[in-house]
Amino acid sequence: MLAPERHRQILRLLGERGRVTAAEICSRLGVSVATARRDVTELSGAGLATRTRGALLPHDFSLVEPPYPRKTEKAVTAKVRLGRAAAALVPEVGTVFVDAGTTCLEVGRALLERAALRIYTNSVPLLALAGEARATVSAVGGEVRPMSLALTGGLSQSWLENLRFDVAVLGASGLDGAAGASTTEVGEAAVKAEVLRRARRRILVAHAEKWNRPSALRFAPWAAFTDFVTDRALSRDERIALNAAQVRVHTASPR
Repeated sequence: MLAPERHRQILRLLGERGRVTAAEICSRLGVSVATARRDVTELSGAGLATRTRGALLPHDFSLVEPPYPRKTEKAVTAKVRLGRAAAALVPEVGTVFVDAGTTCLEVGRALLERAALRIYTNSVPLLALAGEARATVSAVGGEVRPMSLALTGGLSQSWLENLRFDVAVLGASGLDGAAGASTTEVGEAAVKAEVLRRARRRILVAHAEKWNRPSALRFAPWAAFTDFVTDRALSRDERIALNAAQVRVHTASPR
């Protein structure tokens, strides 16, 4: 097989999976390790993909997270719709964790009027709304990460050791159809992973642009979640894969 055809097949595989290793290229295309590594180098050098340690990623993959104000300007209507759809899965009474991030902020807004609900969060913007809330809002302690306005670090981890949640609602910086949910920063990944261990129902909420655009750090496989709320119409194969992981998919349709 000539190099141009191999490159087309690798890029097609990358589009389907969101991440491809040299070993996978060898297996799928029947080439040597040296050839696979050369193809990875050529694709990344041409700007058609991004090379990272151990894998080839889509060309639009970035280790650079946009600042919080810029994220608040993107997909505003979609995030409100997703927030309401995710909030509809949360009971009127109980304890819920709401993650930091602009989409989860909309989930939190939709929950603040529930007087019998206790909301724990590491979102500084959500905490700023607590003065007008009927729900009881508690901060998970930690250091403020300016890029995301999330509370993270050792203090957050120690707080979480004492807590249990009926429901946890988490966001992600990127999603991989095979690998699961990812984020950009170690401290936030640690908080998300700890919350997942401490919740009975675990809801991932993310809008369509996150799909097949993985970020630097995977914090959970699909099987770690019970529900996925999105505005993306998943293919039959994608739904089968999520069903196999026992994830219920909820699609927030445009209105």
